[in-house]
Amino acid sequence: MPQLISYIAPGAPATRRPATGDEAFLRPEIGFTPRWYREAVGVDFGERWHTDPGYRLSGLKAMGEELRRRFPGCNIGRSEEPGYPSDLLTGTFGALVVAGIWGLPLRYDAGNWPAAEHQYLTDEQADALEPPSFEGNPFWQALMAQVEWIASYVGRAEGFLNWQGVLNSAYRLRGQEILLDMAVAPERARRIFACVAETMAEGARRLHARQRESGVEVGFFTVSNCLVNLVSAGHYREFLLPHDQRLARNFGLVGVHNCAWTVDPYLEAYAEIPNVGYLDMGLESDLGRARALFPDARRAVMYPPADVASKDPVQIRADLERIARDLGPADLVCADIEAGTPDERVLAIVEACREISGR
Repeated sequence: MPQLISYIAPGAPATRRPATGDEAFLRPEIGFTPRWYREAVGVDFGERWHTDPGYRLSGLKAMGEELRRRFPGCNIGRSEEPGYPSDLLTGTFGALVVAGIWGLPLRYDAGNWPAAEHQYLTDEQADALEPPSFEGNPFWQALMAQVEWIASYVGRAEGFLNWQGVLNSAYRLRGQEILLDMAVAPERARRIFACVAETMAEGARRLHARQRESGVEVGFFTVSNCLVNLVSAGHYREFLLPHDQRLARNFGLVGVHNCAWTVDPYLEAYAEIPNVGYLDMGLESDLGRARALFPDARRAVMYPPADVASKDPVQIRADLERIARDLGPADLVCADIEAGTPDERVLAIVEACREISGR
C-alpha cells in the first residue's frame, strides 16, 4: 500500500506528503517555528505572508538559503531540491483554513502562526448549523486566487493545505462546550462534527481538482487529531471515528496525525480506519503494538522540541535506537524547534539517524 511521510515545509506546521519508497530506516524530519526563522532571517509571518504568495516566495528563498548554510546536506524543508522553492502553498493560513472558510476572524503574528479569535457558537447557533457555501465565500475565493497565481508563476500548484481534524476545527467553532456536548447534547455534537467534516472534504476536493488541472495529483488526506487526548477512546469511536473512516474511503489514502500524545487508547479504533498510510504518536506509546497493528503504514514519533533542546545526548540516542528497534522503519519528527536551540543538537540528531539507518 502507498505510504505517506512527515513533511515540514519552512515556516509551516507539520503535514504529510507521499513517500518515495527509498526513505531511510529512521528518517528525521526537522522543522522550526516561525519565530526561529524570524530571528534567523527576519521573515515577517504576519497577514501578508498568508495572503500574498509572491511575498512568501521571497521569504522562502531566504529561509532555504539559511537552512542550506546551517545544515548542509540535511535537506531540511526540502531545501536541497533543485528549483527550490516550488511549494508556495503548504503552510498558508497555518492550521486555520477550515476556520477561515467558516468566517472566523484570524489574528496574525509576525513571529508565529495565525490564531482564530474566540467567537464560539451558542447552543442555538450550533443546533441550526449548516456547512458554509464555497460559492462566493470570500476567504475561499481569495485562497483559490493564490492557487491560481502559484499555478501560473510556478507552472504547478504544488503543496498541501492543513485541513486539521474534525475535533480540532469543531473546538475552534464551539470552544470547550463541544466536549460537554458529547456528553449532554450528543445530537448537537454530531451535527457540528458532520458540518465540519463535510467542509473539510469539500474544500479538499475543490483544491485537489484545481491542482490536478495544473499537473499535481494529490491522492490522499491527512486527519490531524491534535486534541484527541481530550476525549475518551469511547467518545472518539462514537463521534469521530466514522468521519475519519469516511475521509479515508473518499480520498483513498489517509495519514493520521495523533500528535505527541500517547496513542495507546486509540490504536484499536485507528486500526478500523481503511487505507492508513501514516500514523504518528508520542514517545511513551506502545511502539511495538503500533507497528503490529499498522504494518503497512509509515509510522512516526513526534519528538518534543524541549527534548531536542535540552535532553541529555546519551538519552536522545537511546530514544532514537528504541524508536528504530520497536517502530521502524519510521520517521522521527522533530517539529516546532524554537529559536535558541543549538544547531549542533539538530545536526547530531540527523547524524544519529544516519548511523542507525546504516547510511
